[in-house]
Amino acid sequence: MLAALFIQGGINALRDPETHAQVAKPMLDVMAPAVDKVTDVAPIDRRPDDVLLVKIDGGVKVVAGTMLAFGKFPRLAATALAATLVPTTLAGHRFWEETDPDRKQEQQTHFLKNVGLLGGLLIAAADTGGKPSLGWRGRRAARLAAAQAGAVTGAAADVTGRVTGAVHEAGGRLSGSARGAGGTVTGLAAGLAPVVSSSRAELEQRAAELGRRAAKARRRAEKRSAQLQKRAAKRGAQLRKRTAKRSARLQERLHRGPGLASRIGHDVAARATAVGHEVAHQASGLAKDARKRAQTLTH
Repeated sequence: MLAALFIQGGINALRDPETHAQVAKPMLDVMAPAVDKVTDVAPIDRRPDDVLLVKIDGGVKVVAGTMLAFGKFPRLAATALAATLVPTTLAGHRFWEETDPDRKQEQQTHFLKNVGLLGGLLIAAADTGGKPSLGWRGRRAARLAAAQAGAVTGAAADVTGRVTGAVHEAGGRLSGSARGAGGTVTGLAAGLAPVVSSSRAELEQRAAELGRRAAKARRRAEKRSAQLQKRAAKRGAQLRKRTAKRSARLQERLHRGPGLASRIGHDVAARATAVGHEVAHQASGLAKDARKRAQTLTH
C-alpha cells in the first residue's frame, strides 16, 4: 500500500515529463551545482537536462515501488524512495511561496502528507525483519572486542614479567659462559691462523694452475676446430671433383638419355655438397664442445 502512491507518481512522470520538469524547475535550479559535481565525476559528457532528470526520478519510483510492493530488497527500495521523495516534495509543494490562502493550505497538506510518507519509508528502511540491526551488532562486537583486549592485556603483562625474569637469569648465566668461551675461542683462533694462511696460499696456487690448464685447453680446441674445418673443406672439394668426373663419364656412356644423365649428375653433386656440409657441421660442433670444456675448466 505504501508503494502504490510512488508507482502511480512515477508512471505519471514518465507519461508527461515536460510538465513535471516545469513544476520542478525551481528545485532543479537549486540542485544544479550538486548535479554538476556529480556529472564531473560520472562518465558522461554533460549534465542531463531537466526532462531527463524527471524521467530518471520517475523510473526510480516505479522500480523501487515495485520492489517494495513485492518484498524484494525492501530496505534498499524504501531508501531509494525516500531519496526521491525529498526533492519531489520540495519542488512540488512549496506552500510558503503561495499567496492564495486556499492554495497555500492545500500545498501545506500535501507537504505534510509527504513528510508522513517519508517517515514510513524511513521506518521500512530501518526494519530488519526481527533480526539484529547493524548498529546493535556493531556495539556488541565493540563490547566483546574491549573485553578480549582487557584479557589479552592482562595476560601480556603476566607473560612480560615472566619473560623479563627469565631473561635476566639467562643473561647472568650467559655472561659467565661467554667469558669462558671467549678465552677458548681466542686460543683456537690463534692456533688456526697459520693453517688458514697456508690453505689460502695453496688454493691460490691451484687456481692459477687451473687457469693455465684452461688456457691451454682453449688453444687446443681452437686449433682442433681449424683443422677439422680444413679437413671438411678438403673432403668436400674431393667429393665434388669425384662427382664431376663420374657425371662426365655417365654423360659419355648414356647417348640416348642426356636428360637422365644430367639429372643423375646433379643429384650426385647435391649429395656430395650435403655430405660436405654435414662434415663441416660436425667439425663446428666438435669445436663448440671443445670451447665449452675450456670455459668449464676456466670457471
